[in-house]
Amino acid sequence: IKLYAERMRRPGFAFPEDDDMQRAFDAAFEYDETDGQLMAIEDIKKDMQSSHPMDRLLCGDVGYGKTEVAVRAAFKAAEAGKQIAILVPTTILALQHYRTFVSRMRGFPVTVDMVSRFRSTKQIAESIRKLRRGETDIIIGTHRLLSKDIEFKNLGLLIIDEEQRFGVTHKEKLKQMAENIDCLTLSATPIPRTLNMAISGIRDISILDEAPGDRYPVQSFVTEYDDDIIAEAINKELRRGGQVFYLCNRINKMPRVAEKIAKMAPEAVIETANGQMDKDDLSDIWQGLVEGKIDILISTTIIETGVDVPNANTLIIEDSDRMGLSQLHQLRGRVGRSNRRAYAYFTYPKNRELSEISEKRLEAIRDFTEFGAGFRIAMRDMEIRGAGDLLGADQHGHMESIGYDLFMKLLEEAVLEEKGVEKKVIPECTVEFNINAYIPEYYIKSSNQRIDAYKKISLIEEKNDMMDVYDELMDRFGKIPEETENLLKVSLLRVLGGYCGFSKLLKKGNDVEFYVNGPFDFKKMSLLASFGEGRISIKMGKEAFLTMKCKKSPIAETVEVLSKFKKVLDETASNK
Repeated sequence: IKLYAERMRRPGFAFPEDDDMQRAFDAAFEYDETDGQLMAIEDIKKDMQSSHPMDRLLCGDVGYGKTEVAVRAAFKAAEAGKQIAILVPTTILALQHYRTFVSRMRGFPVTVDMVSRFRSTKQIAESIRKLRRGETDIIIGTHRLLSKDIEFKNLGLLIIDEEQRFGVTHKEKLKQMAENIDCLTLSATPIPRTLNMAISGIRDISILDEAPGDRYPVQSFVTEYDDDIIAEAINKELRRGGQVFYLCNRINKMPRVAEKIAKMAPEAVIETANGQMDKDDLSDIWQGLVEGKIDILISTTIIETGVDVPNANTLIIEDSDRMGLSQLHQLRGRVGRSNRRAYAYFTYPKNRELSEISEKRLEAIRDFTEFGAGFRIAMRDMEIRGAGDLLGADQHGHMESIGYDLFMKLLEEAVLEEKGVEKKVIPECTVEFNINAYIPEYYIKSSNQRIDAYKKISLIEEKNDMMDVYDELMDRFGKIPEETENLLKVSLLRVLGGYCGFSKLLKKGNDVEFYVNGPFDFKKMSLLASFGEGRISIKMGKEAFLTMKCKKSPIAETVEVLSKFKKVLDETASNK
């Protein structure tokens, strides 16, 4: 936290505002931007124009246009005379980004280069020399960019794509690289630690939550492996002139799989690809795939990031129970990148007993199929795995032992303290109404979903929050039982009571007593009494308190009176 707070205090380079060339570049984009893209671009440009270094996470689902947002940020930096480093996890993604950036920068005075396994030693040496002399504006590369021999003349922006694929040691080098420069991280499903830092306010976050207009969500099936289902899925795709990705993550098993698939689809052109292959062979396969010469590609997870083949719209994954949640979601993003309906089959071997975590992952991948699910999948991943030590090597920290809500509360306090912002502490208020307030098991059967609902209810801070949770429960689980309605209201009363200056709300028969926290402010309490239409009176004695006579529902009437009172207190505070 200190590290990130220090970053906020450091002076950075303030990029100039957009000029005619930037506007012309933006207008040259051949598609219509989504509202989310436009907002993210605006946020990023604002960050770049400020005087401290940017550290923003751009979270957008696969195929939602993160690359175009990055392209515009890179152009802005290049136009200001700065160099841009774009770090990607795989050679295939490096090649794809290189083509995209070269194509977008055509007609503008920006030079783009690449260092990866697809380049010869001689080419890489020449690229490094040009970079050092400042002849290259944008360099795209894999881990090779983190090598000691890479030197920049004037680095101004670091863009990291799919940062969950980089290990802690790589990130330490990145931290040194990005010490005083602007940094933009792109991810469809950020690892829990990164997401946690964004949510807790250590990093800024922009979310692309709107799909391009002509897309359909990928239809996802989680099933035991069955030859008949696989054969039908493959032939259905081939009949409509499409291509198929078949993922087998064991290289030694690939020839057997290719043989089996050839029997299922004898007419199809089948190729296999894995990370151990020669770079020229891999490049040829990649080219053949893009040009539509290959019908079925049997591959390892090297297709996970960045592969963009709009005609490939069926994905079959073997042993999906052995993969991580964000990895499964990334792989699903390889299909459905056109206006055709796409299908993804997540299979696991027959008779294999799945672990609890594998079951949860496959459940989540099956449940979250709609557009924008990447962010929710990352949130679920954070629930399943924990948030991890923020800046250390451990993925799983002590979060579970203190509970997520308390962890976030403590973290928020620490961040605000470092930023020099005083957090307003609202005292706790106890609510004693002697009513049933809980979520019955018959209403939400899954214990995980029940805990999730309790968590959301505990975070209620105002009436609008309560209505949002109410609507969500209605949508997901149907009519809300009385006990759960009571729980929502009690949760809201705890916050309202504390905010309005009460330590305890006590129901006696059909009356509600309000006990003041600290000295009794007669003027303030008289104001509250005026909201009760003659039903609220002040009782003076050993302990001063207010009492309200209720007509029908004590809990609903207390919520109504305190909501009105809070509104007046807010208005008074803002006028001051």
